[in-house]
Amino acid sequence: MVKARKEIIIIGLMLLLVIVLIGVSYAAFRFTGVGQRENSITTGSITMSYTESSNTISLNGALPTTDETGKKRLNPGEYFDFTVSSKIVGDVNINYEISAKEVGEGTIDGKYIKLYLTRIEDDGTEEELMSPEVYNEENTSNDYTGRPAGEMSLYTSSMNSSESNKYRLRMYVDESYNPQDDGGGLQFSVQINIYGKDGDKMPVITGPVSEVVLANVGDNGSTFDDGIDTFIIGEDPNNYIWYSGKLWRAVSVNNEAKTTKLVTQWNISAITYSSGSTDFAGSYMEEWLNDTSIDGFLGNLRDYENFIVTDAKWNVTLTTSSSKPAETTMVTDAVGLLNYYEYVTSYREASSSTGYLNNGLWWWTLTPYSTSDVRNVRSYGGAGSDSPSNAYGVRPSINLKSSVRIVSGDGTIDNPYRLNGDNDTDLSVTLLSSRYSGEYVRFGNDENNLYRIVSHENGTGTKIVSAEPLKSSGTFITSAFGSNTSFSSSNTIGAFLNGDYLTNYVDSSYSSMIEDSTTWYLGTVGSGTSYKLAKYTDTDMSGYTTTTDAKVGLLRFGELMSGQFDRYSDNTAYWTLTPYSTSSVRIVNDNGSASNGSPSYAFGVRPSINLKSSVQITTGTGTKSDPFVLTLGS
Repeated sequence: MVKARKEIIIIGLMLLLVIVLIGVSYAAFRFTGVGQRENSITTGSITMSYTESSNTISLNGALPTTDETGKKRLNPGEYFDFTVSSKIVGDVNINYEISAKEVGEGTIDGKYIKLYLTRIEDDGTEEELMSPEVYNEENTSNDYTGRPAGEMSLYTSSMNSSESNKYRLRMYVDESYNPQDDGGGLQFSVQINIYGKDGDKMPVITGPVSEVVLANVGDNGSTFDDGIDTFIIGEDPNNYIWYSGKLWRAVSVNNEAKTTKLVTQWNISAITYSSGSTDFAGSYMEEWLNDTSIDGFLGNLRDYENFIVTDAKWNVTLTTSSSKPAETTMVTDAVGLLNYYEYVTSYREASSSTGYLNNGLWWWTLTPYSTSDVRNVRSYGGAGSDSPSNAYGVRPSINLKSSVRIVSGDGTIDNPYRLNGDNDTDLSVTLLSSRYSGEYVRFGNDENNLYRIVSHENGTGTKIVSAEPLKSSGTFITSAFGSNTSFSSSNTIGAFLNGDYLTNYVDSSYSSMIEDSTTWYLGTVGSGTSYKLAKYTDTDMSGYTTTTDAKVGLLRFGELMSGQFDRYSDNTAYWTLTPYSTSSVRIVNDNGSASNGSPSYAFGVRPSINLKSSVQITTGTGTKSDPFVLTLGS
């Protein structure tokens, strides 16, 4: 049978949202119908029909509402049902996509309008297809369905036989919208389109994270179900996810809860596990991972309450075995680490040296090996155990909620999955101070022009750090720290950073964006002591330690982004500005651990600076392949 020629099927419907101001009081909205019609187009192999109960939706006054309320509205006029059906002749697969496109000149920003799509089952129950998402146009097209760029993708699927599916769309004004003094008469219009193409079955690239990551592991991966969780295993599966400025790997999906466990691809920092106890509960590690202040990991995750399970259970049972541990010791936290069993399971069809969780660095696991040692993973992939008073790399782990959806990407390192709510596209004139730790920034000259956001420590600006230690003609440069362990703008490394670096590595167009002076914290962190002492006088964070002022500095021991972001053989050890003692300074080693060295030694240099609060983004999405390009606003 001759396969029918590929044609794009576009079926359009205009939906008009009208928000009417009634004084300063807003009522619940109502959808107003004006009739019923059916659109259909036949290609020779397929007929797709789209039946809508109304072609106009009016909001007669709109009260901004929460997702919880908006998702449940079922009063007459508060939802919109439509059907997509097909009649397929012959052996053919149809990929189709439901999308929304803003039309007209709306007088309310689409970022305040949320869309929520479900499928209605035969028994009347609803299956969530797209969690509530603000109007957000895709910057790339979908070649499988024919959807062009510049539209918001709501749902994609494939069919190879005649079928009919009923959908329900709800739209509402997000609770972040402030209706006071808006002048009334607000409008926002969208056209709902359906695109369809016959051809090879489309990869499952959108949908719940738990479904997509297991369906698309690729040729270099597979899955393993241990009865409780389904693990992604292999050498290099398609399980890369970009979330909150960091590259993650999907590790497993809980079979019942449908939550997805992630771990960062790289070591985000390197810290001492504890003062000596092998218990995760109460350790420095637990504190660092779940610290919601500007200094901690959790506090710098984007909208973490919307994305991650904050009461996740972590198995920290002591064991010398690589088998699944009994649930003897469990800790409830938002953020943890992988335990040793989870790491070993990841290379069931590979080896420890080639499994995808071996990142070529040393890092801690959750698993106590004894009452004196904690399991760690070493650069060659094998397991070790060491005293928790030592400092190794930290790869935070989180559990994504079952409701979180993938909206783009294919899970490869060059095109990682992107999550609904963390897939910003048009960020022009957005202040850099509103962005997230780990996102990439174009800054500086030549081969040293890639930086990453660290935090917003000074409240109004943005601290950034070079993505890797400085290079010259492809080779890492090194410098002594100074004649003593105290950093300043005049010691050896400080004089370089505040002199030669500003002249030769960062030209005037960039240096004008840097705050003229920043406070740098110089607390000492010795063996078995808390990372907090690098900044505070005590672990209660009741006061600040010794400081110095300079335009350019270094990261502290235990600070965000003070880890290693490439494999052991491809990076170099570098200085922090934190003393270990009166005779040595903390360094981050090339294997991802942290140790200390005499200030007369020479190690790599990662400049850190604070950018002014007026710095704006002109282009870019903040990924390594598409970093933010900056300008100094007025």
